[in-house]
Amino acid sequence: MTAQDEVPIVVGPPPAASSAGRRRAMQLQRSRDTTPEMALRKALHRRGLRYRVHQRPLAEVRRTVDVVFRPVKVAVEVRGCFWHACPEHGARPRSNAQWWEAKLSRTQQRDRETASRLEAAGWKLVVVWEHESAEAAADLVASLVRQRRVDMLGQPLPEK
Repeated sequence: MTAQDEVPIVVGPPPAASSAGRRRAMQLQRSRDTTPEMALRKALHRRGLRYRVHQRPLAEVRRTVDVVFRPVKVAVEVRGCFWHACPEHGARPRSNAQWWEAKLSRTQQRDRETASRLEAAGWKLVVVWEHESAEAAADLVASLVRQRRVDMLGQPLPEK
């Protein structure tokens, strides 16, 4: 499947917010540089790792990943429990439930498709949920990056 073959995900216009407060809260939602993402990036940096942020690992796919280690083909996505329908903490809104169900289902479908495309291209995708410890996730990512650096490039990364 190429970029031209991608079927656009059409959700339709969002329904009106149930209250002014809810509308304001949704407007303030960040799509990048979120608190969990920044905590992970800082933890990775403390471990001596350098990375790219919000990059397209696959040029032909119009999707970005939160943290990318391009030479060793490791991609890290930090997923919000609500927006990606976390199996442990994902809550389904009661207002406009049908619209939200469709939107969250399409997000999960897109996540699965992205993962399969990355895997097919030789990438390793690490998914970190917002409720997980940034330090534990950074340890896992650092270990994986170091191992792949040896396996793929024959160059160990100094331990920090």
